[in-house]
Amino acid sequence: MRISRKQVKVQTVNYWINEQIKAPQVRVIDENGQNLGVMAVPEAVRIARERELDLVEVFPKADPPIAKILDYGKFLYQKDKEARKQKAKAKKVEIKGVRLSLRISSHDRDVRLNQAKDFLESGDKVKIEIILKGRERQYANMAREVASQFINALNNLVSTKIEQPLSFQGGRLSVTVGKK
Repeated sequence: MRISRKQVKVQTVNYWINEQIKAPQVRVIDENGQNLGVMAVPEAVRIARERELDLVEVFPKADPPIAKILDYGKFLYQKDKEARKQKAKAKKVEIKGVRLSLRISSHDRDVRLNQAKDFLESGDKVKIEIILKGRERQYANMAREVASQFINALNNLVSTKIEQPLSFQGGRLSVTVGKK
């Protein structure tokens, strides 16, 4: 059996260069940042070619569009570099899980508290989960009490807020908390 995996496409912005520019006139800025004024596209392309550079339309929505004289390859490289830097800075928030039980010992609870504290301090959210098995399902109110005690103890260590309230589904009690 063959599994197809879709590749995520990176959205790129296409810039019109040299003869591809459709506007009849553009405001030209040279490689040093000096404004050369409004001129016809063929004349601006000629000036760019004399300097062995390209004319790139950088702001097409202006009236008239703004075009810069620059090295197109270096320009694309800089834009790609900025996009990678932005992607690296973006923090993806993960939901980490901490599983408790009705009969959890105090030491195990403290270990889970420290884990949850570390998760919250690293910027992640914590999903606290209690799975009730067999006859334990009759004691859902005790499970709620264990979860609320855990949340209160966690709140004493790190200020937290409840992202997703306490829910009980099919023998599984869960609550998601995040850092304030």
